[in-house]
Amino acid sequence: MTVSHDPSVFSDVQAALREANIAFAEAHQGEGPGRQPVHTVYGGAQLFAADSVPKLGSIALRAMNQYMGDAATMGSALGIADHPALGTIDKRVRDKLAREPIEDFRIDFEDGYGNRPDAEEDHHADVVATEVAKGMSAGTLSPFIGMRVKPLNEEMRVRSTRTLDLVVTKLVETGGLPDRWIVTIPKVTIIEQVEYTVAVLKQLEHKLGLADGSLLFELMVETPQIIMDSKGTSMLARVRDASDGRLRGAHFGTYDYTAGINITAAHQRMRHPACDFAKHFMQVAFAGTDVWLSDGSTTVMPVPIHRAAAGGASLTEKQLAENAVSVHAAWKLHFDDIRHSLAGGFYQGWDLHPAQLVTRYAALYSFFLEGIDAAGVRLSNFVGKAAQATLIGDVFDDAATGQGLLNFFLRGINSGAITEEEALQMTGLTAEEFRGRSFVRIMKGRA
Repeated sequence: MTVSHDPSVFSDVQAALREANIAFAEAHQGEGPGRQPVHTVYGGAQLFAADSVPKLGSIALRAMNQYMGDAATMGSALGIADHPALGTIDKRVRDKLAREPIEDFRIDFEDGYGNRPDAEEDHHADVVATEVAKGMSAGTLSPFIGMRVKPLNEEMRVRSTRTLDLVVTKLVETGGLPDRWIVTIPKVTIIEQVEYTVAVLKQLEHKLGLADGSLLFELMVETPQIIMDSKGTSMLARVRDASDGRLRGAHFGTYDYTAGINITAAHQRMRHPACDFAKHFMQVAFAGTDVWLSDGSTTVMPVPIHRAAAGGASLTEKQLAENAVSVHAAWKLHFDDIRHSLAGGFYQGWDLHPAQLVTRYAALYSFFLEGIDAAGVRLSNFVGKAAQATLIGDVFDDAATGQGLLNFFLRGINSGAITEEEALQMTGLTAEEFRGRSFVRIMKGRA
């Protein structure tokens, strides 16, 4: 057959396209091999101690034992009584709370701390660094840990920078930063706040002898301006370029965001359509990159409404029953919020109370254990036929769906819902294929 196209005529255009293709591929390499935490627990800096994580885990397990004593109670309280893996979910939640109750902890100098005299915040910054160092030595810190500073507006910028400097400097001087240390920047409204963050982190690295790029940050997506600025453009699309490769995550702030667009308190909730809009914007802005996305928090706490007075009479049967109803209702709300996040493609969120750890893991495990056998059959069939499209039942799969199925299992393993051994058995993949995280690579290897 005869062709009319002469590549030599378009050499300049081809060179430009080649450079653009390479630049795009380098900027969109997808998720890295590291594990993303399934949640972040925020705790006020004034309360942080080296043993905060095991203590909070004990509180969570105690709440579960008191108000969700067995799998049947879990099923009834959370609306999953018919879940085929209910017993497994109950057991794995208990195991997780006993073994690793918190995956990511953020020591909060912002909303969970408030505005205090400078001398008091300086003191707490010193105490926090001391306690983090103790936790490192004792092995009691969460796998991921960091601090949230105050906003970088003109009212708070100097205080925010000083607190960050005090904590990081003392940690480096007393033994070094914990692994997976992260700094959270809240209420970002202009790109200059991101640029300022980068400049501060660079200077700290230089002054403290840290490796270039070792200080990472995540930002809060909780203002309307970061979604769309006054010029009608999205700052999210520019944040990563301005971050000097230091942007680890973007966390949605449900209540600040909804307040910022004039939604009244009665309707400020995680499942509000306005939140879904903002979160989808986040997904589009960071699609194909290694920036971890996190949903927000449920602010209704799973706590009893009646408490026995010290040295007073015990609670009545009616009061005990009302306590259980109150805790179960808050757990169900949190559970449903997390399931909504998971269905929307957000696999991390905030937790504000230790008892929320119960429903954090229950929601994750129920989500990934639902229909996992069918997903395993689909992935196994698809991989088995390598480069061919397949029709399994009434669901037509293509390469994108194959990657989606692989991602489902990778996320399930990451969450603790299933083990790698179980995933290998269900799908017929090898451990190396799973850890490669690429369906295309699996297809090429098996073609």
